[in-house]
Amino acid sequence: MTSARRGNPVLLGLAGLAGLLLIVELLPRLGLVNERFLPPTSRIVAALADEVSTAAFWRSLGDTLYAWALGLVLAVLAGVLAGLVIGSVPVLRELTASTVEFLRPIPSVALIPLAVLLYGTELGSTLLLICYAAFWQVLIQVLYGVADVDPVAEETARSFRFSSWGRVRHVLWPTALPYVFTGVRLAASVALVLAITAELVIGAPGLGKEIATAQNSDAVATMYALIVVTGALGVVINLLTRTGERRLLAWHQSVRGEVAT
Repeated sequence: MTSARRGNPVLLGLAGLAGLLLIVELLPRLGLVNERFLPPTSRIVAALADEVSTAAFWRSLGDTLYAWALGLVLAVLAGVLAGLVIGSVPVLRELTASTVEFLRPIPSVALIPLAVLLYGTELGSTLLLICYAAFWQVLIQVLYGVADVDPVAEETARSFRFSSWGRVRHVLWPTALPYVFTGVRLAASVALVLAITAELVIGAPGLGKEIATAQNSDAVATMYALIVVTGALGVVINLLTRTGERRLLAWHQSVRGEVAT
């Protein structure tokens, strides 16, 4: 009974996807939508098959994934380190609170002129946008995690005269780790969005640039095929981060409760 219940969402999701593909196929075929602006599913699938058979597609996919992964790693490292330092020092957190609240809402796309000025259409532009957007996702979650440390555990560590590193390792880090993984999961999705945006707007190498090229060449079916690839990437990245979170945090109460339900 439990297995059947778990399978239902997957089956419903697949049914919904099949329904969407059928609608996209029928709308232009029935003349409800101009085929020039929305090709039928069959044409998009054919264009996708043509794309995946070319070396240029895989090179562009590799460029996007490389920029995404590198930017995400840099943002996570910086966010975790800054979050632990700021969150562990109350005075420092108070000093930086207004600065964080001021900088965090600034959209990364607003930094595109600065990125182009500094790095042109090179990888650095994409990394600047990715790191800026993903950094805040991780930092805020780590700050929440540090603030959630049990005061009794903190006092116990002090009474046993744990060193600063010992308190971080045995008290602060285990509490903050679930928040860190939440931040990484959010940052992974944001990083992909910014990678595609940078390639699309700036012209940095990757899938976004190929989408813009297809649009300018009036290859509408190819454009939609590449958009489908970016959507599939987002789904895969989300599934991988969720799976990694569940496995690495299997000991944590929140994950045990999620698995039990």
